[in-house]
Amino acid sequence: MQIRKPTLTQSIFIGMAIGLALGWLVPETAVSLKPLSTIFLRLIKSIIAPLIFATLVVGIAGHGDLKQIGRMGFKALIYFEIVTTIALALGLVVVNAIQPGVGVNLEAAAPVTEIAAKQQSFSDVLVHLVPQNFIQAAAEGEVLQIVVFTLIFSIGLAMIGEEKRKVMLSFCDSLAETMFKFTGIVMRYAPIGVGAAIAVTVGHKGLSVLINLGLLILSMYVAIAVFVVLVLLPIMLVARIPIRKFLTTVKEPAMIAFSTTSSEAALPKAMQAMEAFGVPRRIVAFVMPTGYSFNLDGSSLYLSLAAVFVAQAAGIDLTLGQQLLMVLTLMLTSKGVAGVPRASLVILAGTLASFGLPLEGVAVILGVDEILDMGRTTINVVGNCLATVVIARWEGELQAAPELVSAIQ
Repeated sequence: MQIRKPTLTQSIFIGMAIGLALGWLVPETAVSLKPLSTIFLRLIKSIIAPLIFATLVVGIAGHGDLKQIGRMGFKALIYFEIVTTIALALGLVVVNAIQPGVGVNLEAAAPVTEIAAKQQSFSDVLVHLVPQNFIQAAAEGEVLQIVVFTLIFSIGLAMIGEEKRKVMLSFCDSLAETMFKFTGIVMRYAPIGVGAAIAVTVGHKGLSVLINLGLLILSMYVAIAVFVVLVLLPIMLVARIPIRKFLTTVKEPAMIAFSTTSSEAALPKAMQAMEAFGVPRRIVAFVMPTGYSFNLDGSSLYLSLAAVFVAQAAGIDLTLGQQLLMVLTLMLTSKGVAGVPRASLVILAGTLASFGLPLEGVAVILGVDEILDMGRTTINVVGNCLATVVIARWEGELQAAPELVSAIQ
């Protein structure tokens, strides 16, 4: 009988189980495994700058010809920003209400006073957003500076001739693909890195950390339920979208997303489903791929929730102002998240580094990330399908119910 090789997810769970056992049975030995965890975290951190740069350039400059985008593109971007910002804010509300990270006691990467000093005044924050040197910003993990540089770079790229623009877009597209392959290679080491991180955490704190991870999962799915009820359903009602028919149509791509934890895997079926629902092909072809760069509702919700979870785990009480600045950071950086498994962890790592929060939190979360990823990827796909229908309705071109007049025209 041939023994099947475990999948990456299964390997991570095996690594986590071994780490739990070591932390519980031999805590002193478990704590000494920290270098194995640190290597994994340093590899993840090395991905951040090139990945954000490449994906944002392709996402913005690739759709950056405003004359070509026209009215539909403007409406789509406004919709994307509003909904993803609500998702980020909702993540903050839920994680502050449930407080799943309290009691983990991760070691902070920087003193609380140093973190607070970064946001002494609005003018300080404003000046700090602008990089003196892109290489320096990348080396120091200043994610917002990387984003600001990339935004200006992308606008400049969109303004040059198509022939020259294609060269840079092709390079950035290749760079992004390479970095995702790089991520895939790093993730092969994840079972060891995660196992070591869990071993160190349990060795310090004991098995009570499992309660916190359970609360994190609970927080994520509570936030998803609230988002569906308070955001997605009202949007359907306002846009006069037949709810039952929509849910029936998106059921299959949503199940693909839930089972594979990959929005990319569900994209072909989702596009086909939206055409069957009555959205013209030209709208599906524009809004759906653009939404994969700018409208990842589940990832946005997860990122704000996970970032504050790590702050709670490190015993750092972030002020409202600091949390809002974190939302601003995530609002920009989440636009570079691709629809592939684990991409959100790279963005999360960059945000944690910017705020002096411990990257060990990423490794701890990774132990249950598969469960979290199922929910957030499903919401990403459903949210993009809904956005496609809303834009079609907004343009007065939804063919599913032609007798209805657009409610948001």
